[in-house]
Amino acid sequence: MIDGLNISIEYWHWIIFGLLLSLSEIFILSFVLLWFGLSAIAVGLLLAVIELSITAQIILWILFSVFNLFAWFKWVSPRLKNKTLSGMAREKMLGQVGSVIEFNVAHEGRGTLRFPAPILGADEWQFICEEKLDVGTRVIVKEFSGNSLIVTRLN
Repeated sequence: MIDGLNISIEYWHWIIFGLLLSLSEIFILSFVLLWFGLSAIAVGLLLAVIELSITAQIILWILFSVFNLFAWFKWVSPRLKNKTLSGMAREKMLGQVGSVIEFNVAHEGRGTLRFPAPILGADEWQFICEEKLDVGTRVIVKEFSGNSLIVTRLN
């Protein structure tokens, strides 16, 4: 159907289209357009060597795009995940300073504190402190006890 319209797409059209898609990835944080762009560049390079109909070009672009997306999410992306921080939660937390937002003396000095910025994915953490604290008191993390932090008053 499209061939009957007498449309001619040159190899450099695909390459420009691919570059525009790849560069637009800077503004769209999905990390998907890059693979469509690389697929378009591949079709452009293939078209520079082999003469293809417009229908074949579009089908190749779709196939390359699906393959690139599948390969990225199945094989490449899982290997690039940063696994080095998995055992470093303790080192990341020790010495952090937060403010008490809730303190309950009746439950062994337990409460909740808030950090100015999220640490390890959360800005509010449960804590244990041996001394009585008031809401708004600044505390420093000294140790872990299970999922709770052990803190002391910041001097």
